[in-house]
Amino acid sequence: MLTHPTVDILRKLRLQGLADAYLRQLQDPRMNELSFEERFGLLVDHQWTERQNRHVTKLLRDAKLKVQANPEDIDFSTPRELDRPLIRQLLTGQWLTSHHNLLVTGPTGVGKTFMICALATAACRQGFHVRYYRMSKLFQDIVFSKGDGSYGRLANQLTKVDLLILDDWGLAPVGVSESRELLDILDDRVSLHSTCIASQLPVDLWYQHFADATLADAILDRLIHRAYRLKIQGDTMRRASIILPTGGNSGM
Repeated sequence: MLTHPTVDILRKLRLQGLADAYLRQLQDPRMNELSFEERFGLLVDHQWTERQNRHVTKLLRDAKLKVQANPEDIDFSTPRELDRPLIRQLLTGQWLTSHHNLLVTGPTGVGKTFMICALATAACRQGFHVRYYRMSKLFQDIVFSKGDGSYGRLANQLTKVDLLILDDWGLAPVGVSESRELLDILDDRVSLHSTCIASQLPVDLWYQHFADATLADAILDRLIHRAYRLKIQGDTMRRASIILPTGGNSGM
């Protein structure tokens, strides 16, 4: 008699996982063999797992990753000179806790975007807030936000996110105004949050892509120090597999 009122109350309390697990227990005769403490423990565990899964799903949605990439799908078999010990270390998330940066470089098509998105997925699973941007989209959003008055909110988000990913770094020259915007963002993040850069260019060629040498020095100083470097080598993998949009999967 108390089944439906109890479930209704659990749902009103937003304990959806607990309500679902409770109903399943009522339909499973094996539950009668367990003590009250054991059954209650299973209910609490299910509610906790369900809430954690919803939280991770939200973090992944907010991250706006370019591709759906799971850490367990990273391809170590294709010859790319991957630093497996470093990747394993990065997957633990300790670099984010210590507020280090990550610089991922390599030619086009070797799986840089998949790699950084896989690392971002691992970070989300560990509860870190992540935001992915292509450099061109970042500068575009900054211009638009200044036009509609929402720049303060955008700057606050970029400053406080645990991991800011900037992909396609160095594809186009960075002008003076763009450099200033980038410096403001990175200056507020240094030693407080982590930034990940993915670029086709070796790090020692980044400097020449900035229009202003002084701004270039300041930006690279905030990125390169306290940064891990992951170089990916080899031929393009796009002949064998296609990077799918979010919702698909292509291990790289």
